[in-house]
Amino acid sequence: MDYYSSHISKLIEEFAKLPGIGAKSAGRLAFHVINMPLEQAKSLADAIVDAKSNVRYCKNCQTLTDRDYCPICESTKRNHKVIMVVEQTRDMAAYERTGKFDGVYHVLHGAISPMLGIGPNDIRLKELIERLRGDVEEVIVATNSSVEGEATAVYISKLIKPTGIKVSRIASGVPVGGDLEYIDEITLLRALEGRTEL
Repeated sequence: MDYYSSHISKLIEEFAKLPGIGAKSAGRLAFHVINMPLEQAKSLADAIVDAKSNVRYCKNCQTLTDRDYCPICESTKRNHKVIMVVEQTRDMAAYERTGKFDGVYHVLHGAISPMLGIGPNDIRLKELIERLRGDVEEVIVATNSSVEGEATAVYISKLIKPTGIKVSRIASGVPVGGDLEYIDEITLLRALEGRTEL
């Protein structure tokens, strides 16, 4: 039985499609939006459409940006010889919050997971290998400590080792199964400083 009008039900249904949003949360969000002043609701809708229309992949590191190259790749203050490989843009942001990494990043947008049908060609590995043709001294693999993250790290190491470029892995301290975006800056910094060569 439908308790609400079709407009409210449709809004709840759309919110429920978002990751981590269950039926109750979707309802709360929908009613919050409905109770907003019209201008505020329009501003939210415009921000969503604007981001969807203008955000794209950085031509270098594959992070999400609204320009051809992200601010980190454009920066002359960064060490472009050291590349940290992360699974998602959120992981890159987590390391940036430490303020201690001065290299650049490469965002894979996923991890190898045969169980989910995600292979090496389904993430941004080809673009990483292309970048290694430049002047690169070290690749730091900072994938999550999940089974998929570890499998991805091993695969990357096997790809890069023959090139002679140093490959290291962030140290433990990042809990197994933990997502980097939720880990505090001190733990991330210790993991970066205690990295080991693969």
